[in-house]
Amino acid sequence: MLRIRGTIGTWPVDLTVELDDEDWARLASVQAVVPEETKPAPVRSQPADALWQSAQDLLRTAGQMEGPDLLVQLQALAGSADAGKRLLVRLRHCPQVKLESGVDTPLYRWQEPEEQP
Repeated sequence: MLRIRGTIGTWPVDLTVELDDEDWARLASVQAVVPEETKPAPVRSQPADALWQSAQDLLRTAGQMEGPDLLVQLQALAGSADAGKRLLVRLRHCPQVKLESGVDTPLYRWQEPEEQP
C-alpha cells in the first residue's frame, strides 16, 4: 500500500494506492529501464565568473543576436534552462549590451565601451 498526502494548491490530498507484489515488480522494472535520452544531461561545472565571461564572449563575438537564439546558446553554455535564463537577464542589464526591439523578438547588440579621452 502506498499513501500520498499533501496539497494541490489549497486542496488537501489524501490518496491510498494498493499494489500487490506483481504490481510492485512491474513498477520496479519500468523504473529500472530509463531511456538514455530522458536522463538529465550533466551540468557543466564551470565557475560562475568563467560562465559569465563566456556568455559575454558569445554575444561579443556574434555582435548581435535575437533573444530566442541567444537564450538557446546560453542554455547550452550553462547546461540548464534556468542558468541560461539567469545569464540572459544579466546580459540585459550589462552596460555593454544594448537591447533593441526587433520585429518579433528583442535584439541583443554588443557595444564596446567608449574610450574616455
